[in-house]
Amino acid sequence: MANRSLVERLGYAPGAKLLIINCDDLGSSHGANRAIRDGLRSGEATSATLMMPCPAASEALEAYQGEPVGVHLTLTAEWEAVSWGPLTDGASLLDARGSLPRTVDEVWATAKIDDVRRECVAQIEAALEGGVDVTHLDSHMGTLQAREDFFEIYVELAARYALPLRMLGASLEPMVGFSGRAVAEARGIVFPDHFVYSNVGSRAAIEQALAELGPGVTEVYVHPSIDSPELRATHPDWEGRIDDYAFLRSPELRNAIEAAGAELVSFAPLRELQRSASG
Repeated sequence: MANRSLVERLGYAPGAKLLIINCDDLGSSHGANRAIRDGLRSGEATSATLMMPCPAASEALEAYQGEPVGVHLTLTAEWEAVSWGPLTDGASLLDARGSLPRTVDEVWATAKIDDVRRECVAQIEAALEGGVDVTHLDSHMGTLQAREDFFEIYVELAARYALPLRMLGASLEPMVGFSGRAVAEARGIVFPDHFVYSNVGSRAAIEQALAELGPGVTEVYVHPSIDSPELRATHPDWEGRIDDYAFLRSPELRNAIEAAGAELVSFAPLRELQRSASG
């Protein structure tokens, strides 16, 4: 039993190729909400993650219709033209603007662990109270993934809420200096076998990943948005976000998935596996 692969534990043959296509930054803007909703309902997206502190999060909750949505735990507000604060009153989470800091390094330098934990719990609870059947957790800008004391909160909450995690790929663990995958596995947390890191405008990275796709569960991610004055005014990387939306609905992506022999899945089966294993 212990030696069975993740795909086998999910009920698939050992060589199965399962693909999660996650849309990051739901709730970050009206354009992102529209594009992600369309991607989940009409495109190839199988998952999304919601940024609860962001200005359009309430709109995303209102439009929610049971799609597979997780929580994009957010401790930064990196864009210059728009910012947001925490859901809690943790003073160590604020920068000089009175919002969440712009960089991960600023968070790591000033945030108190107890404030981080309270804020992450508040974000998960706000999504649950808003009616979201939360499928998983991940970390905006990797803030909770790349430093060991922050990562402990990440795993703690995954265990507390019985939710799977986005996990750094094994090849990136030497860079952060600890094996988060081993820590999570020891706590009974389920996570994809492979994670494909990419920037906004992820077409090339995903096409390459699909061309080289091997057995197991692989997560790739996009940041789709419709084109709008709002997007262009607030996001310096707006062109990549527009292209992610186009790619998500393109025949090129569908053809690449088919050529790879991949089956699309969400995080929901991973969540059910984790919950059934833990009782």
